[in-house]
Amino acid sequence: MVSPIKRPDWDEYFLKLTFLVAERSTCRRHHVGAVIVKDKHILATGYNGAPSGCKDCLELGCLREELNIPSGQRHEVCRGVHAEQNAIIQAAIHNVNIAGATMYCTHSPCIICAKMIVNAKIKRFVTYKDYADESFKKLFLEAGVEFVQLPLPKLEISLLL
Repeated sequence: MVSPIKRPDWDEYFLKLTFLVAERSTCRRHHVGAVIVKDKHILATGYNGAPSGCKDCLELGCLREELNIPSGQRHEVCRGVHAEQNAIIQAAIHNVNIAGATMYCTHSPCIICAKMIVNAKIKRFVTYKDYADESFKKLFLEAGVEFVQLPLPKLEISLLL
């Protein structure tokens, strides 16, 4: 008998995980999750929010919202650390080599994160959604980082009990 459940391929599987990671976000504007993977093994995860041990936007309110700053602009005003940055930082804290890895993320990166991705030697970036800033595309092309944009995965868990 054929199973009624479609098993996700690896890209869809890891991209779906980014949405679970994003649930930890403390940002009031966008919940973003990132997962770094190499050889089908999760190396690190990250979500966007205030630096560890600091008050976040859920508690203090959003500075960017208060100042009416659009997405993709004036990153220095935000108190949050981006999901991609947190995933790279987690790998560094735990001495995990992410060179040659794939980063899966709920959104495409801002230019600041793109620079970090290039310098971390991540070779592939997979997402489903465009961020307001598309300047990363030229950098990724120049640096040889493959950019893959997939359709939104089915965001429900399918299993047989």
